[in-house]
Amino acid sequence: MKRYLDARVTADLATKAVVLTGPRQVGKTTLARQLLQTLGPGQYLNWDVPADRAVLNRQSWLPSSRLLVLDEIHKMPGWKSWLKGVIDARPPEQALLVTGSARMETFRQSGESLAGRYFALRLHPFSVREWCDSSGATPDAALSHLLERGGFPEPCLASDLTEAARWRQQYITDLIREDVLEFSRLQEIGTMRVFVELLRERVGSPLSLASIARDLAVAPATLRRYLDILQALFIVFTVQPWHHNIARSLLQAPKVYFFDTGLVRGDAGLVFENAVAAMLLKHVQWQVDSQGLVAGLHYIRTKDGAEIDFALSRQGQLSQLIECKLSDAAPHRALMNFAARFEQASAVQLVCYLRQPEQRGPVSILPAASWLAALDA
Repeated sequence: MKRYLDARVTADLATKAVVLTGPRQVGKTTLARQLLQTLGPGQYLNWDVPADRAVLNRQSWLPSSRLLVLDEIHKMPGWKSWLKGVIDARPPEQALLVTGSARMETFRQSGESLAGRYFALRLHPFSVREWCDSSGATPDAALSHLLERGGFPEPCLASDLTEAARWRQQYITDLIREDVLEFSRLQEIGTMRVFVELLRERVGSPLSLASIARDLAVAPATLRRYLDILQALFIVFTVQPWHHNIARSLLQAPKVYFFDTGLVRGDAGLVFENAVAAMLLKHVQWQVDSQGLVAGLHYIRTKDGAEIDFALSRQGQLSQLIECKLSDAAPHRALMNFAARFEQASAVQLVCYLRQPEQRGPVSILPAASWLAALDA
């Protein structure tokens, strides 16, 4: 199935190496293998495969390969200097695609910089926009499908809900048992598993690590490290509160969401909010990665507890204010107040099940599906 990054990756490969990251099983390998069919002949080498690892260590792949795909090489000792040498020494006609299921900056090592040698792209699960483009579904049908299945390719394309549920159970088990082991000691896996289960129940709420640390009888610093690991592995992402002073923003509690909406434990409203968060992140990171914009995803909360779910920024200024509701079409009071305060930003209340769109003062009350289908990715 064609993915939204196909054309962008192909275009970027013509000029530089491309580093493609994203959650495990989000479709990076499938995308790479499809490119090998169209841009080949080429080779795919995965550091996790012993035979491929030997070829990588010897650098004995075919120089004639028009496309060389290197997967999970960030696990190689000294990968950064090694990759710099590969990029600099490759034949001019050879395209190089590096893929990985963890953020490359997580594996910081000493060595020469890769700056200027590659384009970085992040692959996300399906959104309403992409599912409509790929399957021909209407926005309403696409949103219903994604709320039921999540946006990862395998459960999205599964024959029934049982197969999707089996995939998800195995997915989260393997992530904690295998991927997390690369970042933490074996005896910590039990606590990490409990931490993930607690996060599944706290989606959309400001996260108090100190409170969870007391419940788990561990230090808050330990949970901060766990959260960093979960973000590095594209299991969760955080949304920071908006503030002109970035340092102050980072001191406030973030909200946590899952890349796989199917992992959320909560009512339909929380599942819907997580789905919107994931699609907004995809939209923002597409703008950053493919257009070079300075864009961000935030939420807004005042000291007296007034809060709106999301805010988008561009070039350091708020551009959109967003509140999510499952079926409530009455204007959200905090959204009305923030819309009057931030006049430069458009304000929209996204309603999953809406009978009629309305304009209530500065706030547009719109059906979520059609609005999400109009995002950039």
